[in-house]
Amino acid sequence: MPDAAPAPEFKPKKSVALSGVIAGNTAICTVGHTGNDLHYRGYDIADVATHATYEEVAYLLIHEHLPNAAELHAYREKLKKLRGLPVPLRAVLEQIPASAHPMDVLRTGCSMLGNLEHEKLPSAGAGAASAPGARELADRLLACFPSMLLYWHHFARHGKRIMVDTADDSIAAHFLHLLHQRTPTGSHVRALDRSLILYAEHEFNASTFTARVIAGTATDFHSAITGAIGALRGPKHGGANEVAYEISSAIKRRTGRG
Repeated sequence: MPDAAPAPEFKPKKSVALSGVIAGNTAICTVGHTGNDLHYRGYDIADVATHATYEEVAYLLIHEHLPNAAELHAYREKLKKLRGLPVPLRAVLEQIPASAHPMDVLRTGCSMLGNLEHEKLPSAGAGAASAPGARELADRLLACFPSMLLYWHHFARHGKRIMVDTADDSIAAHFLHLLHQRTPTGSHVRALDRSLILYAEHEFNASTFTARVIAGTATDFHSAITGAIGALRGPKHGGANEVAYEISSAIKRRTGRG
């Protein structure tokens, strides 16, 4: 009997480029559509960051058009009323150690809020939750995320249970007010406001795509956002800012440059 032919050498399959393959459609945000650019619902980010506020951008992204003066005023007042935290959520936040990462705090807070403020799930095969319902949930999370984070921050570090309702007109001012426990300066508010605008939406990045996948199973809104926060936390996505800061700090320590 002749010797058996040697087994062919295994060659791993070459990865296939997915450039140009359509993963979904969006009217919310485009990145690099015409080069090095970012647009929110057709508006160039350079114009938006220069002339708009974060609340206007949030309204544009969530409610699909830029608000007029009356709509913006009503929206600001609505968000103010949504800043509060349920007592059971505060109790959970108090259990999170001071060593926790802030993104982990938001992930846990979002998940807990979903247990406390139930949403109506779509029927099987019906797709995502209704657009009006989803917009209401988005507004609620937008308003209370700063409250979650800063309530935990002050309790974990100082054992202090802060009041999270402020009269500040903007989310940036509300955040800074809670953080420093005093009224922030206008320049600080505007700086944070612009940062929030620039990070507001980058469609089809890791976190938004994660949210799309989760929402596509017809599950609840809070699950989709909780998963998106987990994806955003990673050092190859939103956490990249922290890595860059650590590298920069290490270089400064070695060179002695401040």
